Amino acid sequence: MSGIIARASRALALAGGAVLVAVAVLTLVSVLLRWLTSQPVRGDVELVSLGAGVAVFGFFAYGTFARANIIVDSVTTWLPRRANDLLDAFWSLAWAATIALLAWRGAVGAKEALRDHSLTMGMLGVPIFWAVGFGALCFAVTALAALLWAGRLLRGRA
Repeated sequence: MSGIIARASRALALAGGAVLVAVAVLTLVSVLLRWLTSQPVRGDVELVSLGAGVAVFGFFAYGTFARANIIVDSVTTWLPRRANDLLDAFWSLAWAATIALLAWRGAVGAKEALRDHSLTMGMLGVPIFWAVGFGALCFAVTALAALLWAGRLLRGRA
């Protein structure tokens, strides 16, 4: 499939992968510095925590779009394909509703974090609104990907 949701899903996954690589490099540098100089990168734990969270958010939409999430169908394999598609559509809608709720609450949380100037609790005190907002964006694209699949499944185009 192609389209804006596909492109957004891929872009978020690539961004998540890039952040994950950056986190790995930061961890490597911090460990080497700790070993060589007894001084790690200042705030490494904070940055790794933020980066890991942001990276994971980036993968949700692509996993949903690619239908790479865990699907347990051992109970329904005997059903006709159309029945399985309808069940998958139902669960895609349930996933879309759940993740849309998380997107909405994440957007509210990002707005509040920006308004309140919320910071990480480590030594750097990094603003967190951008990470929460990125998570909300990723959840929104994930919900759209799930809705796309639900529609395709309901129309029998899986």
